[in-house]
Amino acid sequence: MENPKVKSNDANVDMKLEIVVIPVSDVDRAKEFYQRLGWRLDADFASGDDFRVMQFTPPGSGCSVIFGKNVTAAAPGSAQGLYLIVSDIKAARNELLSRGVEIGEVFHEPGGGYAGPDEPYLFGRLRVSGPDAEKRSYRSFASFSDPDGNGWLFQEITTRLPGRIDSAATTFASANDLASAFRRAEAAHGEHEKRAGGQRDENWPDWYAAYMVAEQSGGELPQ
Repeated sequence: MENPKVKSNDANVDMKLEIVVIPVSDVDRAKEFYQRLGWRLDADFASGDDFRVMQFTPPGSGCSVIFGKNVTAAAPGSAQGLYLIVSDIKAARNELLSRGVEIGEVFHEPGGGYAGPDEPYLFGRLRVSGPDAEKRSYRSFASFSDPDGNGWLFQEITTRLPGRIDSAATTFASANDLASAFRRAEAAHGEHEKRAGGQRDENWPDWYAAYMVAEQSGGELPQ
């Protein structure tokens, strides 16, 4: 029987990461914590005394977390390097602080080096205080943990690297993300108008749209 060959340009079947399981020792304590983060509670299901599963979804996320009783053999607190992508790391950190959640200061990685003693997971192992001075995407972080020590990282991304997103699709996870994209486009468009002699650009909606799509897809930004 001839084996079918898959060509590199064939369409792939969608495989959407939807659930990450995290290990906790006290289900109710973990439930209170993730509710305090402002995450949506999707499920709280029990079957007798030996099984309970709970699902939460971060705002704007297509992926949820599950924890509970007898849902994983992993040690509580062993989940590390769980990334939450935000468009404004200062605003995201301030929101957690306003909810009474302890979170570290914003930091950045220096010069592409990730080796260091601080944390035993990718990125954030060698920390320099403060956000990236050039406000580059992928470079600014803030970390926090749940009561069991499962480790979460905010990572600020405003512009994706080329190839990191479907260039034919433009989506925003929330009204806040869309508003932040408008603000960045407004600032860039102001510079564009200055270069054009300070004249008002009548086609600013087209320029905004082109900028926001290019920024999200990692394409070349309009000048």
